[in-house]
Amino acid sequence: MNKTIFITGASQGLGKVTAKLFAAKGWIVIATMRNPEKETELSQLSNVHLLKLDISNAKQIIDVVADAEKISPIDVLFNNAGFGLAGPLEAVTNSQLEKLINTNLLGTIFVTKAFIPFFKKRNNGTIITTTSSTAYIPYPFIAVYEATKAALENWTASMSYELGRFGIDTKTVVPGYMQTNFGNNGEFVSHPDYQEDFNKYIKVLKSEIGSISDNPEDIAMVVFEAATDNKKQINYIAGNHATKEVEWFKKEGMEVVIQTMKERFFDQK
Repeated sequence: MNKTIFITGASQGLGKVTAKLFAAKGWIVIATMRNPEKETELSQLSNVHLLKLDISNAKQIIDVVADAEKISPIDVLFNNAGFGLAGPLEAVTNSQLEKLINTNLLGTIFVTKAFIPFFKKRNNGTIITTTSSTAYIPYPFIAVYEATKAALENWTASMSYELGRFGIDTKTVVPGYMQTNFGNNGEFVSHPDYQEDFNKYIKVLKSEIGSISDNPEDIAMVVFEAATDNKKQINYIAGNHATKEVEWFKKEGMEVVIQTMKERFFDQK
């Protein structure tokens, strides 16, 4: 029997690439997104089912998970939906903060919670969540985004205690920068008191991004590995950028990382 994966945030980037990979591997793929009627590529694949889902809508999550289970019992949940927000905290509105936290953290938790009873009944299931190397390496002006990703890292590890006894594995895939439109589709805010530093940060980042970004197809292969290797491994560092970042953090520690980032982005000795 073919296995089934449920993917959030499958309209673009890593989510879409992962959906195509699992479909090519013969899996049944339930790809969710806010506007499935606009999707023209995944809709052409016979073993891909598109469902409308906004993971900030708790009621919709319950209904969509039930519908997905009717299509095919889910073997793997891939929590991939995310929202990017960059700029100084002082400039961020409360509604933007709520959107960021509701999408990246609470929405992921709500989707997972909805699947737990089904996984428990079958005494089987794998929950994979996309986090970020920024959960380890603090970059400027994305503090709350990074906080949500760090929270997901610890949440995943902690959930392994309570779900492991029911045959449910919890894992994270930890990418760095990828060659996707994720950054372009996020929101940016500004504040005059921080504008000079923010401009410096964006300038340096734009000059580096092409050379350090990983191919999303390579990251999707790590998702497939995590879904199929039957290991109790929790963290899967994915791609060259994330590997270098995490190894650097483990070797040098937070103080060195912070000072290096100050020099890198702001010429602060």
